[in-house]
This record gives sequence, structure tokens and C-alpha cells, in this order.
Amino acid sequence: MTRRSRISRRNAIKLGAAAAALPLVHIRTGRAAGRVSLGFWDHWVPAGNAVLKQQADAWGAKNQVEVNIDFITSVGNKMVLTQAAEAQAGAGHDALHFSQWEIHHHAEKLVPVDAAVQRLIAKNGKVSGLAEYLALADGHWRAVPSSWGAQAKPPCARISIMKSAAGIDVTKMYPATAEYIPAMDDWTWETHLKAAEACQKAGMAFAIGLGTTADSTDTSGALFAAYGAQLVDAKGNVTVDSDPVREVLEHASRLVKVLPPDAVSYDDASNNRALISGKSALIWNPPSAWAVAKRDAPQVAADCWTFSAPKGPKGRFVPFSQSFWGVWQFSRNQTAATEIIEYLMQREQVEPRCAAVVGYDLPPYAGMLDFKVWDDVEPPVGTVFNYPVRSSHHGEANTPGFPAPPDIAVQIYQRGIFPTMLAKLQSGQSIPQVIGWAKEELEGFVR
Repeated sequence: MTRRSRISRRNAIKLGAAAAALPLVHIRTGRAAGRVSLGFWDHWVPAGNAVLKQQADAWGAKNQVEVNIDFITSVGNKMVLTQAAEAQAGAGHDALHFSQWEIHHHAEKLVPVDAAVQRLIAKNGKVSGLAEYLALADGHWRAVPSSWGAQAKPPCARISIMKSAAGIDVTKMYPATAEYIPAMDDWTWETHLKAAEACQKAGMAFAIGLGTTADSTDTSGALFAAYGAQLVDAKGNVTVDSDPVREVLEHASRLVKVLPPDAVSYDDASNNRALISGKSALIWNPPSAWAVAKRDAPQVAADCWTFSAPKGPKGRFVPFSQSFWGVWQFSRNQTAATEIIEYLMQREQVEPRCAAVVGYDLPPYAGMLDFKVWDDVEPPVGTVFNYPVRSSHHGEANTPGFPAPPDIAVQIYQRGIFPTMLAKLQSGQSIPQVIGWAKEELEGFVR
């Protein structure tokens, strides 16, 4: 049975004391007693929650373990607050959902799950370097990379506007095929800039924000990564005063001139609204904006096409937000918690969940990128086929701040250093001024 429940710290202590003598160890064979409590992100597509609940119930019935699930909203940072409260109290759920920066913050209180991750990799293909960067601590996997809520933020463009204003047929540049197409190599940051200039002249500016929220940070971070422009290196040294940074800022100084005048005030819904209202030729976003357009502006949705990020001198980098499921060390049923997570990340469970959320969730394992959902979603057919980071794209999943140590990278991300640098260019500051400001900020992070 799956149910929602709240456990106060006092009740958790009482329950722990009462159960101290009971064998709450999950056994793979035979009849296993016990219970396991899981806290999952409350998906924005409710159908996903229903499928996950059914899968957890099925595992619990088969293994005779009572499975309790709470779906926890991300609104108001409730998930982060739940993690902090449980880590401090040493009580609560057996396992929780963690977004990308939260693993290293709680690494010492999470159970190593190396064996589970290695089995998943052996069966389903390698995980991205980004997942390793975010979840490997002291040589151990501290959480299992999950598809639940994992998302990329590549470009999503209006097919007709890109063709008429910029002379680019995005459906031919990135057709709905897993094969490599030479035309993909033509999609560079320089091409992106020229298209942005042309579309801005046509009154359909690229809706790219320069605010400090996640969408703006992810897009600008992809630009910096494509130029190899690191702000802090893997050893924690501030490297913002460099030729690659100057080169990317030279490019950005042209790009910001054709972005919306209010780009600095963008939040994470601004680009969505621009696309859905028919006022923008291109945004960087998961298919959520397209999905809303399908409901509210079907003529816009039928004219949308998602494809990979542009290529720069150092490669093609796609903004990506990786999710994880981790088990607390204070869990009284660590084995059951780890095993149900591994079960839920098998292909047989991941694919139905992915279909239920219309392909929004992206599996972290390379062998799962052949799900049919991305072939079938429409209109138009193939519109989100290139949403996953496919091998044919010759791209990499990226998060702004890499390769800095995660405790520094998270500050770079949360403070919006990348988009703020571009916003300062848009306001008229010089490249030396922007670098000087960033250097002072970053030095504060590494002290």
C-alpha cells in the first residue's frame, strides 16, 4: 500500500525506540517483513506520479514490504527543506529525491550505492560525466542517478520563423533520426548569433534571459562551456581572467544586443510565455513550454522543433539538470530502500514513466535513449526527438560551474554569475569591467 504520511521528530524517535529490537532487514528471497518510506519529487505531470505509485506498490506486494511514498513539491524549496530537516534530525524517510547540487552537501549522511549503480550501468549503458561529477564523493556513488524529473534545456524553435527570417530549416538540420547528419555541424554559436540577429529584426527575438534564475544560468553556462571558458578550475583556482573568457564575452557582447530589452528581469516562466504567446522564434527549455502551447496555443505547438545546443570551439554542451535518489544512513531499512530504487530505475519501469510524462524525464543511462515516446510525441511528429542528448549530436550534458569543486560550483550557479556577466555587457560595461567584477565575486567563493 502506498500512502502519504508525516512523521514528526518526536514520533520518529518513539517509533525508532519501539522498533529497535525488530528485524527491519529486507530479504531478497522468502517472505520479507518491514516497511520503507520514500520521498519523491511531486511531478508537474500528475500522470507520472500515478505510474510511479503503481510500480512501488507492485514491488512492495512482491517483496512483502510496506512502501510509503510522499510526493514532495519543489515549490518554496520544500524538498530542500525536507532534506535539511531530516539530515539534522537523523530521522524521516528512508530515501529521498535529490537534485544535482544536493548530493555533495549531504554526502556524509548518504549510504554508498556503488553496487546498485554499477549493475544499472552494466545493464543499461554508461551514465554521463555530469552524473559522476555530481554524485561521486570520496570515490563512492552517494545516490543513484534517476530519470525522475531529470531534464535538458536545449533550444526549441519556431520552424516557420527560423526558416523565413534566418534561412534555417531546423527539421532538416536535426531530423527525427538517431543517425548523425552532417548538417548538425552547421549549428554553431556563430550560426545561433546570426539567427538571433535575423529574428530580432523580424520582431521575433530569441527569448533568452539574463536573470539569475536557473534557465538563464543554464543557457549562459552552455555558451561559456562551448568556448572552454572556465571561471574556476577543478582545483578551485579562479581562472576567469583568461583568453577563453575574453573570447566568449566578445561573442556575448554581440548576442546581448539582440536579446529582449527586459532579459535581465526574466524568471523561469518568461521564455515560456514568449514562445506560447507567439512573440519569440527560439527559447532554451524542456518540452514543458511546448506542452503548454499544445494545450493553449496549438498553432504554436505545431510549429515547434527541439534540437541540440550550438557547437563552439570546445564542443557542444547541453544544459542538463540531473536528478538522484539517495538512501539516508539513518534509514532503518537501507537494503529495501536501495533495492526498490534499483528496481524503479530498470528499463521496464523507466520507460512507462517516461511515456506518462510525454518524454519530459530523461534517463541517465545511454541504453535507454531509444524509448519510442520521443518518436511518437506530436504535433508535429518528431518535435522532441532530439530532446535527449543523443550520441549523434556529439554533445555533452553540462551544468554551469563545472569543473569547479561542487561546493564552489553551486555558489557560481545559485548566484547566477554567468548570466550576470552577460547582463553587465548588455548594460554597457566593458569586458575588463565584467571580468573584474566576476573575479572579485569568485575569490569570495573560494576563500
